[in-house]
Amino acid sequence: MVRRITHFRRVFTLLLFSLILASCDQSPSASPVQNTLTIDQVEKNDSGWPRSIMTREGLLTLEHEPTRIVSTSVTLSGTLLAINAPLVASGATMANTSVASEQGFMRQWSDIAEERGVVSLYQTEPNAEAIIKANPDLIIISATGGDSVMKLYDQLKDIAPTLVIGYDDKSWMQLAQIFGDLLGLETQANHIVQDFEKQLSLTKDTITLPPQPTTAMVYYQDDTGANIWTSESAQGRLLEELGFTLAIIPEDIKGNISMGLRNDIVIATGERFPDAVTGHSVLLFAASRDRENALKDNHYLQTTSAIKNNQVYAVGDDTFRLDYYSASHLLTRLNTLFGNKKHVE
Repeated sequence: MVRRITHFRRVFTLLLFSLILASCDQSPSASPVQNTLTIDQVEKNDSGWPRSIMTREGLLTLEHEPTRIVSTSVTLSGTLLAINAPLVASGATMANTSVASEQGFMRQWSDIAEERGVVSLYQTEPNAEAIIKANPDLIIISATGGDSVMKLYDQLKDIAPTLVIGYDDKSWMQLAQIFGDLLGLETQANHIVQDFEKQLSLTKDTITLPPQPTTAMVYYQDDTGANIWTSESAQGRLLEELGFTLAIIPEDIKGNISMGLRNDIVIATGERFPDAVTGHSVLLFAASRDRENALKDNHYLQTTSAIKNNQVYAVGDDTFRLDYYSASHLLTRLNTLFGNKKHVE
């Protein structure tokens, strides 16, 4: 009897020890990719697939190349089209405006979207049923901005893999590279970025800058204020690459936030508006020539340097949301305004 009990104890001890070892082996390696990736970084399998990306909502893994992408962000859709991603549907904005077509797509790429059969899911107000009906195998959501549908994330992530990505802290070129790496479209992304960089270099060599520094902004239609682009915005980054110096925005102007936590804009309204326009020149984004006159006639701004010296320039209706198409149009507009040594710094 004693021998049997001793034997049982030895077997039980060995089993318990084995379970403890097994438990210790599994915990450190439970999620090696998740432990090493930073936000928006892509990890590719040696064979090509699966591919993973770290998002603000955690790790997202795609087992194979998507064939039916739905973008809920009209801002991100332009970059997806530029790299020839299989975009089947997109959220849209208010239709038939200076910046949007009758489908609510951005005018700079609406024709391309129509040629490729991209469906407009909804205009402005998100519609989960329309997204689901598009039968996506990947849903893309912008983390911030007026076209973000984060309120639908918990619902959509159960329908298809759902990528949450921000565009307020990176250029469209950075977005193109990330999308290219994640979607298996590296060649297309590299081609479109290299093409634009050639345009950018040529423009930089051609233009003579207006008086610096520059305040770059979107002027409200009701003349009460503006969204001023920071150096973290796609617009600000592009201007700095061209040699522009963004005017310093006083600290007491900063901190007003809308459309989620954003680093790409500073909102200046009311009494604070004149104090925010510190540039010796002003570039008006999402604006045509008539907005130049409206800004110049704003009686609150008459003492600012740019107004006094008539250094206000509209750079195009399609420059609010930058992608390959609108950024290329912006370079063309800057060449028209400042090319051939027309202005002196």
